[in-house]
Amino acid sequence: MRKFAWLAAAAIAVAGAGAADAQETPRKGGVLRMTGPYAASFGSLDPHTTPRAQDWIVNQAIHRPLYMWDTANNKLALELAKSVTVSADGMTHTFKLRDDVFFHNGRKMTADDVIWSFTRIMDGSKGYPGARYVRLIKGAVDVEKNQAKEISGLKKIDDFTLEMTVTERVDPGYYFFAGTTSILPKEEVEKGNFASAPVGVGPFKFKEHLPGSRVVTERFDRFYKPGKPYLDRYEVLIMAEAAARDVAFRNKEIDTSILGPAQYVAYREDAQLSKGILEVAEMFTRAITFNHDVKPFDDKRVRQAINHAIDADLIVKRLVKDKAYRATSWLPPSSEAFDKSFKPYAFDQAKAKKLLTEAGFPNGFEWELTTSQNESWGLPIVEAILPMLDKVGIKVKPKLVEATVLTEILMKGEHKSLISSNLTGPDSLATLRCFYSTTPRTACHYTNYKSPEFDKLLDAAAQEGDMAKRGTLLKQANNLLYEDAPVWFFNYNKAVLAYQPWVHGLQANPTEITHQYPEDIWVDTRSTAK
Repeated sequence: MRKFAWLAAAAIAVAGAGAADAQETPRKGGVLRMTGPYAASFGSLDPHTTPRAQDWIVNQAIHRPLYMWDTANNKLALELAKSVTVSADGMTHTFKLRDDVFFHNGRKMTADDVIWSFTRIMDGSKGYPGARYVRLIKGAVDVEKNQAKEISGLKKIDDFTLEMTVTERVDPGYYFFAGTTSILPKEEVEKGNFASAPVGVGPFKFKEHLPGSRVVTERFDRFYKPGKPYLDRYEVLIMAEAAARDVAFRNKEIDTSILGPAQYVAYREDAQLSKGILEVAEMFTRAITFNHDVKPFDDKRVRQAINHAIDADLIVKRLVKDKAYRATSWLPPSSEAFDKSFKPYAFDQAKAKKLLTEAGFPNGFEWELTTSQNESWGLPIVEAILPMLDKVGIKVKPKLVEATVLTEILMKGEHKSLISSNLTGPDSLATLRCFYSTTPRTACHYTNYKSPEFDKLLDAAAQEGDMAKRGTLLKQANNLLYEDAPVWFFNYNKAVLAYQPWVHGLQANPTEITHQYPEDIWVDTRSTAK
């Protein structure tokens, strides 16, 4: 499996914390009060409908996909299966499913549930975001196009044996660890109120949702991992405002808090608060997504000009307080397809003006930029780039929206441009599919970028069995994105989570630090939660 060298420092820190925890016996009982920091609401508790990071903070407690990310070992691991065997040609994977997985309604999960869940995701009329992953399975596209009722590449051998035939020589784990591919019970989904009364196989079962406030879950005693979960209750409280989180955390009213740039500096300098900080270099790329269906973003010279016109290094240093790494292209440095020889776009406003003139905009132009209030990649960043772009003649009109609807806007193509944070790992091929010309917009093709050369590189990589050669092809594809600049490349995130001294078992998950494994978390007797 791939290793992530740039996570070494964080991994060492976490290992030290884990060693300390290992000397104590996890305590049964108690409550964890996590925070949902990315929006003022939850989008959906139906994991098939939402790729939002905010929603998976809750949904990971209730639901589970076929694989999960093993943070301790920086690799993928089977979650709902005991083993998998691969055919000689690398195209057929046979899963031995766990026979001790129960849905919260008391029924055992079987191969039928995996087949039904993946088939539901491929309903082309719904535009489920997880289709970008399930499309890997042979025959899935036929279902999406309504040319078949069943996915031909899925075959039930018996209740706990599933055969999956894929279309590319890849590890399916990179596709089926996404929450949007969770395994759900058909009978509960078809009741019609699943998003408000979800039923899953996770360590906690749904209890209540107070819109605009919190989701409360409680321990599921038939969870398939012996002795877990430890907690009686797992709550996720909505706190989109950094100031509100800071006050609540200092008053010991919450147990964890995502830190923004200003808080990161303050907490590091505090003798007590600095003892409870978990850091990780996440696999996220912050960027402005240009809609290439909208002029002038169909011209790469305009997109290149914007990349040159903005002093991103200054913004990262002064505004983000170095809680990030400057982006070079789409894939993060943790990717094996990342080219270390490449440098970010240089801040060069003279070159930006020259490119704009060549593109037919010697006096610049006006454009609308959709943004949320997010302090790390939202309105504060937009306000910082306004004067920089103004100097090359580009007038930007910010359009402020709630963070919860950003993904929906992208999926519908209702943006001229939009600034957001995007998961860009751990699999380079799956990530780069977001720029493949025939990938549907709903699956992540938010730019509508089209390049025959890029498509050709991805097609060759998908069929290449030699991993070194595949890596070279993907590196070329990522470098081509750098040249074509389908987005404004901003930064790769450094995530920071503050936690109270009574909280144990947290992990520095590089795929998203708020996506914890709640079955592993426990609180000692110092907890202030009731």
